[in-house]
Amino acid sequence: MTELVERVDDEDRVIGVVGRSEAIRKRWLHRVATVVCRDTRGRILVHRRPHEDVRFPGAVNFMLGGAAEPGETYEEAAARELTEELGVRARPRFVLKFRCAGAISPYWLGLHEAVVTGPYAPDPDEIAWHDWLTESQLAALVRDEAFVPDAREAYHRWTARRHEAAHPEGPAG
Repeated sequence: MTELVERVDDEDRVIGVVGRSEAIRKRWLHRVATVVCRDTRGRILVHRRPHEDVRFPGAVNFMLGGAAEPGETYEEAAARELTEELGVRARPRFVLKFRCAGAISPYWLGLHEAVVTGPYAPDPDEIAWHDWLTESQLAALVRDEAFVPDAREAYHRWTARRHEAAHPEGPAG
């Protein structure tokens, strides 16, 4: 069955519905929603993609997520992906959106955060291995060649946004 996505323009406005594989093959912009999960101690969920996965097999990522379905908002897609991949029902908080160059194809990426407070059940078709890492452990892992390149770009934007929020006065000097 063909996975459908909304093809969007440079301003993230919908211009049609297409198959995701076609959007990737023709490098058409579409929407992807992701979630950064923290536990109650503030650690961040990191996972390895299955080696059989079509996109980035065996690579490491700090975000869960996938393509938004036609008619879904980024927030709705993030919540659905969190349930599908981790078995957690939550309302992820929107953090940022940017146009990702993409190692395979460009897309708009909506990044969200959620705190996982209860039991979770990683889907083995999506998550081959996982662990909870501190921010400093994640910062070191991002430099590893096994890290998904698109996730590396998202990580840098995410940490920059968090730094801006913590220092709203701007650069010193």
